[in-house]
Amino acid sequence: MEKDNLQRNFEGYLSTPRLWQNAEIYGLQQCVLSKTSLRNFSVINAGNLRLGKLVEQFVFHQLSDDDSCSIIAENIQVQDGKRTIGELDALLMTESRPVHLEIIYKFYLYDPEEGPTELSHWIGPNRKDSLLQKLDKLKEKQLPLLYHPKTQSLLDDLGLSTSETIQQVLFKAQLFLPLDHQNIEFNQLNPACVKGFYVKMDNLELFKTGQFFIPEKINWLMDVHDDVKWMNYDNFLLKLNPLTNKKLAPLCWLKQHGKYSKFYVVWW
Repeated sequence: MEKDNLQRNFEGYLSTPRLWQNAEIYGLQQCVLSKTSLRNFSVINAGNLRLGKLVEQFVFHQLSDDDSCSIIAENIQVQDGKRTIGELDALLMTESRPVHLEIIYKFYLYDPEEGPTELSHWIGPNRKDSLLQKLDKLKEKQLPLLYHPKTQSLLDDLGLSTSETIQQVLFKAQLFLPLDHQNIEFNQLNPACVKGFYVKMDNLELFKTGQFFIPEKINWLMDVHDDVKWMNYDNFLLKLNPLTNKKLAPLCWLKQHGKYSKFYVVWW
């Protein structure tokens, strides 16, 4: 990844709020990182990572600038013989006690017809995952890994005990609303996470006079900027159609009437 894009992604990560603020959801407590003046990211080889691993590096970089805690270990593999049971994202030492931290960064779209509750409406762009599925996985698989017998020897080596260690998540997300459903009410989640909208193919003509860009997935974190090769509507469709035909919902950028927007085009 180019250095400029790496920096833009880091700034996009920093500007993304936590998915919920003060209240706990599913009994999950959000980690609140100290306010930081950190703005530059220069970790070598970070540009070759998948999006999820890149976010982890951004978090570790931010934590390294936080005087109130220190990183004890990152990406701790828990194994039973040759079989990997799972991984703890990070173990931290804070001013009060050790913390097991799980790091999540997601992109969710609001489907008003999906489920009966605020949390159940949020799904992945390709409908292969959902917010509820991720919360369940955290609660039932990822966080209980701390108490697995095979984790105990790893903790012993680090001088930690499960009884003293608390568990937190750093759950950030970018949320996208239907084009015709922009005024939804947020009771549990953070409305500041809304970054754009989504449309079906049938509604794309509304933006026929705009200019378009389709970033690679590794660049989904960053905010829209002008230093790209914008496409007109016809060229955009030529690039878009093969993706939607494969049932892929790409994140796209729009420049129209002097405004910039992020949006998904969904096939469903």
